[in-house]
Amino acid sequence: MLHQERRQSEEEVQEKIEYRDGKVEEVLTDGRRILTFRNGTKKEISVDKRTTTISFSNGDVKKIMPDQRVIYYYADAQTTHTSYPDGLEVLQFPNNQIEKHYPDGTQEIVFPDHTVKCLYSDGLKETFFPDGTVVKVEKNGDKIVIFSNGQKEIHTAQFKRREYPDGTVKTVYCNGRRETKYSTGRVQIKDEEGNLILDK
Repeated sequence: MLHQERRQSEEEVQEKIEYRDGKVEEVLTDGRRILTFRNGTKKEISVDKRTTTISFSNGDVKKIMPDQRVIYYYADAQTTHTSYPDGLEVLQFPNNQIEKHYPDGTQEIVFPDHTVKCLYSDGLKETFFPDGTVVKVEKNGDKIVIFSNGQKEIHTAQFKRREYPDGTVKTVYCNGRRETKYSTGRVQIKDEEGNLILDK
């Protein structure tokens, strides 16, 4: 920061224009233009006129880049919002959370712990956890959890089911009935009170 301040003090104002509305325009010896408005807003235009930086009195900063990206920094929230020409928008929060909003309506959120949540325009939600667990939630509320140990859990309005890597499947139905199908072919069914109905 000291280097930047020193550099600015060494740059000389080549031309200064004061307008009737209170706006002041300065042309620096390096060719940059700085417009200062009465409300304290400053607009700096690069030498090649391809980059514009607007500094607002509340601390917000808006940069328009040569590739047409618009980067807006919200000082109070310490959040950066970048808009790309193709419609992609990226938000970076002070806690290192990053959100990407795609033109097709898809959203991707990367949390500080590296969990990634994807929200698709068709209503599907997927969450990828750092330990390898994946959770998918359909638009209708059905949920599939795939654990890193190979187990899979399915939640619907009718049942909750856990599938094990050895082929065993345990299902609990909404009425409380429990059914276990073992990889050996054995089937065990219990009623809602836990009484054994079938074991074969």
